[in-house]
Amino acid sequence: MAQGYVALVLHAHLPFVRHPEFPRFMEEDWLFEAITETYLPLLEVMEGLERDGVPFRLTMSLTPPLIAMLTDELLQKRYEAYLDARIELATNEMRRLRGSKEFYPLAEMYYGIFVRSRHRFTEQYGRNLVQAFRRFQDSGQLQILTCGATHGLLPLLQDRTIQRAQIHVAVEQYRRHFDRDPVGIWLPECAYVPGLDELLAEYGIRFFFLETIGILRADPPPVYGVYAPLYTPSGVAAFGRDPESSAQVWSKDSGYPGDYDYREFYRDIGFDLPLEYVGPYLHDRNVRHMLGIKYYRITGKTDEKATYHPGWARQKAELHAGNFLFNRTKQIEWLAQHMDRPPIVVAPYDAELFGHWWFEGPQFLDFFIRKVHREQDVVELITPAEYLDRHPVNQVAVPEISSWGANGTFEVWCNGTNDWIWPHLHQAGRRMKELAHRYPQAEGLLRRALNQAARELLLAQSSDWPFIMTMGTTVEYAVRRFRSHIARFTKLYEDIRNGEIDEPWLQEIERRDNIFPEIDYSIYRWTD
Repeated sequence: MAQGYVALVLHAHLPFVRHPEFPRFMEEDWLFEAITETYLPLLEVMEGLERDGVPFRLTMSLTPPLIAMLTDELLQKRYEAYLDARIELATNEMRRLRGSKEFYPLAEMYYGIFVRSRHRFTEQYGRNLVQAFRRFQDSGQLQILTCGATHGLLPLLQDRTIQRAQIHVAVEQYRRHFDRDPVGIWLPECAYVPGLDELLAEYGIRFFFLETIGILRADPPPVYGVYAPLYTPSGVAAFGRDPESSAQVWSKDSGYPGDYDYREFYRDIGFDLPLEYVGPYLHDRNVRHMLGIKYYRITGKTDEKATYHPGWARQKAELHAGNFLFNRTKQIEWLAQHMDRPPIVVAPYDAELFGHWWFEGPQFLDFFIRKVHREQDVVELITPAEYLDRHPVNQVAVPEISSWGANGTFEVWCNGTNDWIWPHLHQAGRRMKELAHRYPQAEGLLRRALNQAARELLLAQSSDWPFIMTMGTTVEYAVRRFRSHIARFTKLYEDIRNGEIDEPWLQEIERRDNIFPEIDYSIYRWTD
């Protein structure tokens, strides 16, 4: 038997971005890039492991906004158009670079990626990646987590009914897509305050994840640190992030993705080549953005970048996977000497790190999982639910208030750049509850308006908007999105109160913000 376990946890999330009012929209590329560079490669890794008879265990969240986008017909068609444009661009690149021993093979590589992605998405998966991931859950190799309905930062929403709505809508959507109840949840931003676990227990959720300090500062202190879960007073288990395995992958200075042989993310032909050449593939011919074709490796801390060599990068991915396994082996061997149960090393990451930000990330995962299976007997891959099944007796404690943001606090989502949003959210929450109690049995047009008000409130609550405001990237878009959802909610509130619902306008925003088509506004009537 193995001496201990590693739980690889990938958090797959993107904000709900869908703009049918425009023929195409730049921020929708966030989804299309993630499909091409992360979700399809991860499926390819799992399929390869299955084909080769390599057992594996992965845990992965698919958040409700991501599921909604992946199953949306409009976005599916737009993704195919996105790939068609990239195939054309890569074809042009092969023509432009023909005869170049240095760059032509790279252009050919990207052409192959785009063509293969087009075939797999349309023909192999029938456009439905959610069901592709579901197949691995049904076979017992992948555990899919739910999340908050729109990744709302639950502690700062404050009101119990408002928090519960985020959980309830997420659980209902999960049931519709996976035909089962979720057993685990990724709390948005791993943000926790005591009492949230009670809401999770109401829905039969068995476990969640916390930043390291959320476990280490628990009351009473954890006997085994983050290497065994804690049961909260409600009976839901909290698993803590292992800082050592996290730093080896996440750290911008010492983490694997910074190796000089890996592909440079920031050198893209969307910026490197003449505007008249790349212009047809930009959303605005005068505004450059990334197009997904990159020819250079990190090289070093210099603006002079050397050509990318996929073979060298693949060798580094295998080397780093071996190093990661070596470190986990030694870590577990040491921990096992001091514990009365096998330790579990929980290694959670943003899924989009693998493939999108770190191009070789899926190769790293593939090498690591194969090495775990073939090269040692100390470490076993496991899901959190399996760990609880094997080791059901654990310490009871109250975790500390925490998040996985800067300093383990909520400051990323509430600071001088974005604190203005919270009074609006709290007032909208109170108004939503007021409407739900005032109109308990609404039908027809009134019910449509109430349900849309619930959607607009949930979309406004997304933690992505204040995060973007803090990070300083696409701030204008984040502010516009937040203000538009609050404005739509406010108009709905006033129209409903005045008995003057604008049906043509309602129909238009139902078309635009069509997330959670089966939502029931009455969830906001619930009280403790």
